[in-house]
Amino acid sequence: MAATVHPRILRALPMSRSSLTAIVTSVFHGPPQRQLHHALIPHGKGGRSSVSGVVATVFGATGFLGRYVVNHLGRMGSQVMVPYRCDTYDTMHLRPMGDLGQIIFLEWNGRNKDSIRRAVEHSNVVINLVGREWETKNFDFEDVFVKIPLAIAQVSKEAGVEKFIHVSHLNADIKSSSRYLRNKAVGEKEVRNAFPEATIIKPADIFGREDRFLNHFANIRSFGGVPLISLGKKTVKQPVYVVDVSKGIINAIKDPSARGKTFVFVGPNRYVLFDLVQYVYAVAHRPFLPYPLPHFAYRFASCLCRLRISELSCDTLAVWSLRFSHPVCPRLTYKPTWQFTPSFFCSFIHSTDWWHDSLK
Repeated sequence: MAATVHPRILRALPMSRSSLTAIVTSVFHGPPQRQLHHALIPHGKGGRSSVSGVVATVFGATGFLGRYVVNHLGRMGSQVMVPYRCDTYDTMHLRPMGDLGQIIFLEWNGRNKDSIRRAVEHSNVVINLVGREWETKNFDFEDVFVKIPLAIAQVSKEAGVEKFIHVSHLNADIKSSSRYLRNKAVGEKEVRNAFPEATIIKPADIFGREDRFLNHFANIRSFGGVPLISLGKKTVKQPVYVVDVSKGIINAIKDPSARGKTFVFVGPNRYVLFDLVQYVYAVAHRPFLPYPLPHFAYRFASCLCRLRISELSCDTLAVWSLRFSHPVCPRLTYKPTWQFTPSFFCSFIHSTDWWHDSLK
């Protein structure tokens, strides 16, 4: 039996002049709007193979703290944009931290706002971890801690980013004698002006397996002992574990009330520097031979190190060797309800074998 086909007549409805004008205006003259894509819609049970709804751009992800932040973001099912300036080989350790296709790498230039815009245009969270303890001929402290964070904050604000997190330093002070800490403080102010809703995090000295805190004192034995200003007995430190700092950053992303606030991240205990370094050497079964060294000798050593590529500078010696004590945390007007127990310094020393490599 042959099928009977009924022709269907389609008639175009007339469109008024106002409707045509509205369409033309929206197509050619409307402001650019961010389109919602699937990565921003949470689904799943949480964790890997699910979508958290967080699309985060992490500047400085290839550094010490960055690898832990990327790992926590990947484990909760987030899509992570990793801008990098280093060799691609130095990003390999970040690739397995998320599901397939969820860790995205792209080259960027901190002095080019178009490059920054490409990195943040699809993200709803931007985290700035850019930092370095020494200066180079291409980037000084002002570039790293002031100009680049300011550019990232400005572009993120223009792109409509929902949350911006900037990591500074506990001792950042605009009146500090250290250029490192002065520029950190100026960077905080510039970020706050450019992105008023930004969350600023000020951690104390961060310790961990790949840190520049414990490993600094472990490797300083090449001086024939452990040189400390005033034997380290006038300096009090309150170091914080890198995993705890990373968890705090993730909690700041999840907590809506963290917008526009400044947080201080410190460890649960305070230590005199002499006792802390002595304990590290005792656990490692290495002789602890401290001797006092005047500050001018430190400055002379750092000036010698400027003649070659070195991580040692006057400012980092001031921070590490530690004329600066961690201040007592001021009373905060806001206390977050983040529920996790901070790690103890002694527990980390006993539970890891980092010192087998550092104190050979």
